[in-house]
Amino acid sequence: MTIRVATEEDIPAIRKLAHDTWWPTYQSILSPEQISFMLDTMYSEPALKTQLQKETFLITERDLEPVAFASFSCSDPERRIFKLHKIYILPSEQGNGTGRKLISAIEEEARKEKGELLELNVNRQNPAFHFYKKQGFEVYQEADIPYYNYYMNDYIMRKNV
Repeated sequence: MTIRVATEEDIPAIRKLAHDTWWPTYQSILSPEQISFMLDTMYSEPALKTQLQKETFLITERDLEPVAFASFSCSDPERRIFKLHKIYILPSEQGNGTGRKLISAIEEEARKEKGELLELNVNRQNPAFHFYKKQGFEVYQEADIPYYNYYMNDYIMRKNV
């Protein structure tokens, strides 16, 4: 398994991973319309090009095949907070240490930049909440974030890096 920084050439792979992970992750939490809308807005080629300019994307590959991705950035330089914007792992890879290794790679990058906290949002009904707890994240606050005609009902979680 390798973890590397993604480039624009990886956009098709990121889009495919997003589609292959969002449906099984959110089908029991969000409506099909909301999943489709969010995939179309957050994972369109133009949206990903913009995100790649502002965030670092990591791709995880097993046998040269993309199996996971994550993105992060420094969200608050004064307080040294890094934001884990997204992390998605193919269902077939979950439970194999892929997510733990991706988070460790992000923590390492945050420490290199003098980061002290890593923060993320997770839907309050997403089972990944338990994975994040195992990785040392704690609930910092709850947030209901408007997103077009929808709401993202999230926990904001943090951990020291």
